[in-house]
Amino acid sequence: MFWASAFVAIRHLGEDFSPGALSLGRTLVGALCLGVVALASQGLPRPTGRQWVSLVTIGVLWFGVYNIALNAGERRVDAGTAAMLIQVSPVLVAVLAAVFLNERFTVYIGLGLALAFTGVGLISMSSSESSDHDVIGVLLCLVSAVVYSISLILQKPLVARLPAIHVTWLACTIGAIACLPFVGQLVEQTRDAPTSSVLWVVYLGVFPTAIAFTTYAYALQHMSASSLAITTYLVPPITIVMGLVFLDEAPPAMAYVGGVLALVGVAVARRKPKTVAQEVSPPA
Repeated sequence: MFWASAFVAIRHLGEDFSPGALSLGRTLVGALCLGVVALASQGLPRPTGRQWVSLVTIGVLWFGVYNIALNAGERRVDAGTAAMLIQVSPVLVAVLAAVFLNERFTVYIGLGLALAFTGVGLISMSSSESSDHDVIGVLLCLVSAVVYSISLILQKPLVARLPAIHVTWLACTIGAIACLPFVGQLVEQTRDAPTSSVLWVVYLGVFPTAIAFTTYAYALQHMSASSLAITTYLVPPITIVMGLVFLDEAPPAMAYVGGVLALVGVAVARRKPKTVAQEVSPPA
């Protein structure tokens, strides 16, 4: 729910905050909230050198590049379309796991990848035909999906050894540091923005960032990435409904077809091939 609302909030704030300023504001608020809770509940974190490398990479990619690319993309496409595009990430996670974690690259992954990106192609076509959508926005959202997928692969071993809130806090803080070049824009745009928009930035930092990223990391500690990815199937439909209610906008008609096809691709990629034991019927 929080992540679905983030797509709507980002779309709403596009007129008041630039992509970099919004990313910095969101991560600063999130890092502050997470730091208070992390230090009070878990004390000081003590990552190893190798863990710091992963944390820095996640911070720069997931909390920095992801947010900036998504914020920029949502200035060009609606919230529902952006949510559907981000949802191809579970297929990318499966591919990356096969390459870097020695997981098996199955026929299902290949088929799911083809279906998912066919869906992306349909979304791109619908965007190019719409007056308020464009392909650049689609590509920016895909950049966010790619860096999200890489970050998830890196995060899985981290949360097995470090508290989820420490991982989220450190990564969010690093993301905020990476976004510091936009501090001048943030100060100027915060001064000019209405109070309601500033409060929406605070909402993004507290709920979709501090709370949602921490609960996601905690869930990742206790279940597989594949199982957890299934829960994010709910994000696009929730986002579309919220977009209709709060923004009075919806994706183009063909984008729905592409979004469904992309989700089917994700589901196919997550299927596991039957083993010989499963294929042979047990004796009566």
